[in-house]
Amino acid sequence: MNEFMLLLGGIAAGFFGGLIGVPLLMALMRTIGFYTIVNEGTAHVYVLFGNVIGVLREPGFYVLPLQLGPAAFLTNWLGQRHVIDTRLDQRYLRSQPVNSEEGAPMGIGVWYEMRISDPVAYLFKNADPQGSLAANVSNAVVRSLSNQPLSDMLENRHTMSRAVRDEVSPTSREWGYELGSVYIRKVHFRDHEMIRQIEAKVVNRLRQVTSAIKQDGANQVSIITSTAERQAAIEFARAQAIRPQIVGDALNQISADADVADALFAILEYQRLLEGRARLTLMPGDSPMLTRLIASGEPAPAPPRQREGRQ
Repeated sequence: MNEFMLLLGGIAAGFFGGLIGVPLLMALMRTIGFYTIVNEGTAHVYVLFGNVIGVLREPGFYVLPLQLGPAAFLTNWLGQRHVIDTRLDQRYLRSQPVNSEEGAPMGIGVWYEMRISDPVAYLFKNADPQGSLAANVSNAVVRSLSNQPLSDMLENRHTMSRAVRDEVSPTSREWGYELGSVYIRKVHFRDHEMIRQIEAKVVNRLRQVTSAIKQDGANQVSIITSTAERQAAIEFARAQAIRPQIVGDALNQISADADVADALFAILEYQRLLEGRARLTLMPGDSPMLTRLIASGEPAPAPPRQREGRQ
């Protein structure tokens, strides 16, 4: 039983000793400079008495005495360790002032990428390498892109981006930077009055184009309408010209039969009488005196009334 309790005590002591003692031992070893861990996207620069004694660029676990020698144990106490971020960084410079060849004040927005390629040069060759790189890019934009034709500024952005990159890259390497992509992202007018004038010109031009389109449409409609009216007039005139011939041919065919012709003309005459507005008076055929009176316009005598016999 005592042996079992001793075993359990040893296991517990080993567990808690490993849980607490190992991290304390590793922290102590790191403090005295026995080892270090370089994370991904970082670089360590070790400086002792103003001299760079080592640079660790690759990620991993390093035993410092194997990399720096015995001076590794003095670096954390008498020297410095600089942790440099070597990941890709981006920056955007807004509205860099340039003038076109025509004298128009333009603003150019530049987007560029950079990463630290030489940590030692980044630390010791320039007090503010990032600000200096931004100023260098801005100056390169002004020097390279000023006095260019306005059309080239608005269209050839790839050529302008390459010109800026070619001018900035040599200087950036001296400061420990490696310049990546450079892109002219935006080209715009800086003079608000000029912007308003251009907008007014564009609006007027759009109105002119719209009016021209409407006028052209009206002209096309007029041409189509006049063509249709001319063709209709030609067809009506042709029909009017051939109408007597058609009517004459029909009458010739009807006149070939006398009975049919008489019946047709009689019907036409009756139809004309019925359609007319003249008054029609019907008289008995055996009253010639009544006929002459009506023709002369005198009123006809009233017929004698027979007296009713008394019953």
